[in-house]
Amino acid sequence: MNAYPRRQVIATATALAAGAAVTAAGPLAAGATAAPYEPGPEAQDDWATVPPAVTVALAAHFDNDGIDTAEARGGDFDGSGYTFPGEELPAGRIELDGIPFDFPSAAAGAANNIVARGARIELPKGRYLSAHFLAACSYGATSGKVTVHYADGGTGQGTVGAPDWYAGGGLLAAPYRYTPDGTKDAHRVVIDATEVALDPAREAVALTLPDIGPAEPNRSALHLFALTLQPAAEGRALLLRGAKSTVSLLEESGAQSVEATVVNAGTVALLARDGLAVGVDVAGARTVDPAGIRRLDLGEQARVRIGIRNRPGTAAGTQQDGTVFAASGGRRVAAAGRRLTLGVPDYEPTAASLGTHQAPYWFHRVKFGIFIHWGVYSVPAWAPVGEQYAEWYWNHMQLPDNPTYAHHRAVYGEDFAYDDFIPMFRAEKYDPRAWVELFRDAGAQYHVLTSKHHEGFALWDTRLADRNSVRMGPKRDLVKELFDASKQYTPELHRGLYFSMPEWFNPDNPWRGHSPRNPYTLEPVPYTGYTSGKDYVLGYQAPQMLELIHGYEPQVLWCDIGGANDSHHVLAEYFNHAKNRDKPLEVAVNNRSGIPFHDFTTPEYTTYENTVVAKWESSRGLDPFSYGYNAATPDERYMTTEEIVHSLVDIVSKNGNFLLDIGPRADGTIPEIMERRLRETGDWLKVNGEAVYDTTYWSRMAQLGEDLRFTVRQNRAFYIHSLAAPGAQLTVEAAVPIRQGDRVTMLGYDRPLTWRTRGGALVIDVPEAARRAGKHAWVFKVGWEA
Repeated sequence: MNAYPRRQVIATATALAAGAAVTAAGPLAAGATAAPYEPGPEAQDDWATVPPAVTVALAAHFDNDGIDTAEARGGDFDGSGYTFPGEELPAGRIELDGIPFDFPSAAAGAANNIVARGARIELPKGRYLSAHFLAACSYGATSGKVTVHYADGGTGQGTVGAPDWYAGGGLLAAPYRYTPDGTKDAHRVVIDATEVALDPAREAVALTLPDIGPAEPNRSALHLFALTLQPAAEGRALLLRGAKSTVSLLEESGAQSVEATVVNAGTVALLARDGLAVGVDVAGARTVDPAGIRRLDLGEQARVRIGIRNRPGTAAGTQQDGTVFAASGGRRVAAAGRRLTLGVPDYEPTAASLGTHQAPYWFHRVKFGIFIHWGVYSVPAWAPVGEQYAEWYWNHMQLPDNPTYAHHRAVYGEDFAYDDFIPMFRAEKYDPRAWVELFRDAGAQYHVLTSKHHEGFALWDTRLADRNSVRMGPKRDLVKELFDASKQYTPELHRGLYFSMPEWFNPDNPWRGHSPRNPYTLEPVPYTGYTSGKDYVLGYQAPQMLELIHGYEPQVLWCDIGGANDSHHVLAEYFNHAKNRDKPLEVAVNNRSGIPFHDFTTPEYTTYENTVVAKWESSRGLDPFSYGYNAATPDERYMTTEEIVHSLVDIVSKNGNFLLDIGPRADGTIPEIMERRLRETGDWLKVNGEAVYDTTYWSRMAQLGEDLRFTVRQNRAFYIHSLAAPGAQLTVEAAVPIRQGDRVTMLGYDRPLTWRTRGGALVIDVPEAARRAGKHAWVFKVGWEA
């Protein structure tokens, strides 16, 4: 079995009582120097024991055979005859992220999953916190509403969804799938976990699945393989789940982080007066930054980070059995034993070693970044508006049926090669200080520049080829100038670089299958500035990546396309170089370096439908469908400021970052419409940024209806984002974490608002002056006072 932790979709339930309190996790006293946290005796008071998880037999509902083996054929997962490989998946009882599941068998002819078509699943009657599914989708990710049936005759709803088995990420992964003729298609396929919150105050008796549709070609279907229920306990109770040591360092103290999910598994809200703290008890290290929890209501979750430091004599990388525990009043109330790695050893160029890396905490905190696509393609700067990427001009002009083919001939002529644009890429008005100060004013907290796109033209002084901006075109090291300006004028911004793994027409390894040629005569043309005869990966691609890593020290390495690579070695060097600096640098890499490992996923011009716990980042251009500058796009087709704000809020509410792209002109100027949109976004963030930066998702739900989104500032506040202008009252039909004594305000309006709960909903009175004070999205803050 190959298991790669990737993404986990959290779904919602709306039948929970009002007055709930939200997840809150963080250091007990921000900025304080904590003494070593020593464990107290086991609790013997009124804290209850959490019942074990309950697995639900689904075999009677299985209607799809989606798992085959080489000996046992006949399955059809997706309606096209493809199946999961049983040899690469588990069978029987397994545990994923602390949840036990009964995984079905791959026996010949046996169905092993349910296609979501509205089936009703009877449950052992009981009070449950949550229902956990193992699921995957065929022909595209999809989701739907699950109906929860309670013994009192009432119902609740939640959303169940999953990644596409072929294109997504998941907790279970296999390196290939079986084709209809029984051969292996060497492409990773996945199954993931998805969670639906239940009302622990009521007895659940059944679930009705959504009716999404059958498994057939070119139509999304949702497949469910296993179901587990987590019961609630009576009274005060905590459950620790998914505890693990990490390689991440806490930003304030620099201590190694141990993470765990703390779940209120009881029927009593846990408040600040309970004095909840989470620590680690392990030989060879001590807890120096315990995690504190101020509020945790019924079924709520808190992902906490505990700081530990190795004791003298404990070498980095030491494996040791330990206990992650929650304590109240100095006594343990919950505990989970785990094998922990103490300290951060050097990385090895292996899947296992790289797999310990994760996105640093600063990347979780910053939320909003600026992508910059700039290169030779910025000279022609053309594509059919809203239909194609302008930065793909060279590729598109090779295709007789593509509009770019005819456009190039009409404007430049058949004898004008793409590389003839290089001398026209001069960057003569490039002002890197103005760029980074604009990014800062836009409210962005990191930027990512294309160091080299698929055209193979490098924007730095690479020694591997003269095909770069120092030897040709601008005659300037554009990457260095941007990074130097950022360090000097906006040191608070994090710096990243995009790097295309393949090049379209590199003669040593042409992604498009041939060296450069005239698209009209098919005669060969030079690949300007490049001397062929190299080993593309080991003699060119990998050394270029190492030039960027050592020479420019990007905090994000944003790879693209994948393909042939030496990424295991390159990324091990990247992580070790960052870790072993005099001042360690926390870095991240995306999911496009050509190997399964990654720190975050990267949907483009789209987002995820639900919260995704594993870190992700959505990117798109201000242009309707281009990252590079498209001179044909009229101003009215660019994103409006309201669209930018709504995208940012939606993405952040689901645990994502928003990487918004601009395309500078070839002379280095940023189009006026792009600058205006960025400054207007910055104006909104100046008022509302506290509800975006350094927040996390709400474990109950990311959104309610089309217009409401939610974020949490851990241990401090809960935020309701209204994407539509509110009326005289804002009614939120959800278990908003609010209690008597809490203060409700609207960001940008300096007076407290009156509020009340009514029929399980929160009702906020919104004066006309408050409504006028808001713009694009109106953000209501529930400040936790108790």
